[in-house]
Amino acid sequence: MDGSGGGEGHLLSDDLNVEPVPLRFRALERRRLLGFDVPVATTRLSRLLGLALLSRERAGAGLLIPGCRSVHTVGMRFRLDLLFLDREGLVIEFCRDVPPGRVFRCRRAAAVLELPSP
Repeated sequence: MDGSGGGEGHLLSDDLNVEPVPLRFRALERRRLLGFDVPVATTRLSRLLGLALLSRERAGAGLLIPGCRSVHTVGMRFRLDLLFLDREGLVIEFCRDVPPGRVFRCRRAAAVLELPSP
């Protein structure tokens, strides 16, 4: 770790104004959903950690976690907006400005979109 507070090792970017993609998201496919271009959490690590341990800047637009009905915010360094989605990608529950250290679930959800709160 380089001491920058990014939460996980990363390669230096040629453009110092652009935050590098966190290692756990590099191999993930991306999807445009509800106007956000986000990685899709399909690996064990990306599903377990989500956006935890990352700085707000390194978290990017957010993370889509398919096949998920509950999320935790343990280890979060910023607040989240949680959008629980049905099978068609429609929002069925919205939890705004969720602080660290919480657990949220929606039994009807087919996926969760984690977004940094504004």
